[in-house]
Amino acid sequence: MADQYESINLGCPPAGRAAAAGHCWFPGPPPPIYSCTLTPELEAKAREELQEKPEWRLRDVQALRDMILKEHPNLRTRLDDAFLLRFLRARKFDYDRALQLLLNYHAGRKAWPEVFLDLKPSTVKHVLDLGFLTVLPRPDPNGRYILFLRPGKWKPNDYPFVDNVRAIYLTLEKLIQPEETQVNGIVILADYTGVGMSQASNPGPFLAKKVVSILQDGFPIRIKAVNIINEPRIFKGIFAIIKPFLKEKMAERYVLHGSDLRSLHRNIPPSVLPVEYGGTTGRLDMSAWSRLLLDCEEEFIVEFCQPDPLEGVVLPDSMLFEGEQAGGKDDDTVRGLRSQLYYCY
Repeated sequence: MADQYESINLGCPPAGRAAAAGHCWFPGPPPPIYSCTLTPELEAKAREELQEKPEWRLRDVQALRDMILKEHPNLRTRLDDAFLLRFLRARKFDYDRALQLLLNYHAGRKAWPEVFLDLKPSTVKHVLDLGFLTVLPRPDPNGRYILFLRPGKWKPNDYPFVDNVRAIYLTLEKLIQPEETQVNGIVILADYTGVGMSQASNPGPFLAKKVVSILQDGFPIRIKAVNIINEPRIFKGIFAIIKPFLKEKMAERYVLHGSDLRSLHRNIPPSVLPVEYGGTTGRLDMSAWSRLLLDCEEEFIVEFCQPDPLEGVVLPDSMLFEGEQAGGKDDDTVRGLRSQLYYCY
């Protein structure tokens, strides 16, 4: 059985690389031979919120592994304990839903080659240098790291929007490695300063739907809140593009603050925010996360610059992203939503 695992395992990224490179503020992944890194408090939280029982943890991982090998023997995926645990935790240890999430995770790569082909930090350095995204150095009081986005920094003439998606995806891949993130989830903070018509209308509903599909159904991370600050009037049109594709629970997690820092601080305390947002952690540093990602280049080459993991695997049509063959309908939707955007603007 061990030989069978090795034949289709793409390999586990080296543990502790971030810490070894001097990025001690962000925890590294679990060791190659899995050993739980959760504190007793987080184990209790995982038991209560995710139905995770420490005494059954490895049994559950083995059950998911057996399902993959039996039902999808040609799927070239990692099968190590740490990797499979991400999917079990994201679906509260429901084997069937965890397997579906894993298949969606790989199906997303096949459905969107513009994002996943040759995906590594050096290919999105221009996005990082622009200051489009970072991860704030301190988690919030609930232990959740904060993915900070500045959509207004990007202009359509800079580079294709899909490069922003590539940078976000690499960031999520890094964020999900520590077990505490798998249990606590993450928070998104987006500052819409500078966002105008050109940025708002560029992605369109088809691209927005793909992004939302990956985040909701194709990636093993728990997004616990999405905080929007400094949103312009045009955001109503932007959200009109996104909302039809959001599940009700996710839509309810969007909080719009406008320019009201007191409203923001009720959701994210000043103790974890930079001074630009009324915080106490010093000035906003966009470079620390960039350095961390770029120092993990080899890790991402192992993870993404490999043959198609779904080659030879037959998936049901329901697993492909809707809209691949529905160009006409999406074009009509684009025109209608652009009209809304102009009205809001």
